[in-house]
Amino acid sequence: MTVTIRQWLASAQAQLKRSPTPQLDARVLLCHCLGVPHSHLYAHPENRPDTITLREADAMLAARVQGQPVAYLTGKRAFFDLELEVSSATLIPRPETELLVESALAILPAGQARLADLGTGCGAIALAIKRQRPDVQVLASDNSLPALAVAARNQAQIGVRIHLLCAAWLQALRGGLFHAIVSNPPYVAAADKHLGAGDTRFEPSSALVSGPAGLDDLKQIIAHAPSHLLPGGYLLVEHGFNQAPAVRALYRRHGFHSVHTRNDLAGHPRLCCGQWGTGRA
Repeated sequence: MTVTIRQWLASAQAQLKRSPTPQLDARVLLCHCLGVPHSHLYAHPENRPDTITLREADAMLAARVQGQPVAYLTGKRAFFDLELEVSSATLIPRPETELLVESALAILPAGQARLADLGTGCGAIALAIKRQRPDVQVLASDNSLPALAVAARNQAQIGVRIHLLCAAWLQALRGGLFHAIVSNPPYVAAADKHLGAGDTRFEPSSALVSGPAGLDDLKQIIAHAPSHLLPGGYLLVEHGFNQAPAVRALYRRHGFHSVHTRNDLAGHPRLCCGQWGTGRA
C-alpha cells in the first residue's frame, strides 16, 4: 500500500532539513507531481498517490536533497504576477528583482514608450513589464540562444509580444533610442564566497560572475547606455548589496543625474536609477 500525502510530506520534510524552506519545498514538489494546487494537500492529506506519482516525487526529492533548485526540478518559477518556465540555461528569477520591474513601471511615460531589457534570461523582467504596460514597446536581449528559447516559450505562454534578440549588452540596441534601459546583469565577484552555495551551484556562471569585483558588465552597460537613451531617459540596474557606492559613482562619471539607490525588501541596497539629459521625449 502506498503512503498518504501526509506521510510523504512528513518524510520529505525530514530529509530536507538542510533546506531553508523544507515544508515549502516538499509541498511544491508533490503538487508538481500530482498536478494539483497546494490547497489539495490541505484538503486531502489522507489520499494515497499512485505508485508512478510517488516514484517521480521521490526522484525529485532525492535531487532536491542533493541541492538541486526546486525551480529547475519543476521547470517553473513565480515572478511578479507570472509563472515562468526556467531551465539550467537561465538564472532563477529572485524576488528582489521585482523591485526593478516596479521601478521601471514607475518611471515610464504614459502612452507609447520604448524599453530595453539587457540580459533578459527567461524574460522575467521584460514580460512582467509588458504584461502591466501593453502599450510599451519592449526589446529583450541575451547572448545565450538557449536562454532566449526559454524566453520565447514564456512569451507564447503568457500571450504578450516582446522583441527578442540575441546580442551582448548594448549591441542589441543597434542605434535605437529608448525611454528606459533596464538590466539585471551578472554582478558577483569571481572569488565571492557565496559562489557554489545554494542555487548558485547549479545556475550558469555566465549569468552570475562579472570580473574580480563583479562590476565588469555594469561598467560596460553604464558607459554605453547614454548613446541609446532619449533625453530624460532612465537607466535602471540591479547590483550587489555592497556595490551601491561604486555603481552610483559610475553613473555620475558618465553624466547621469538624479542618481539614487533603492533598497530591496530585506533592506539591502539593490537597484540604481539615473536619468540622462533633460526633459522627456
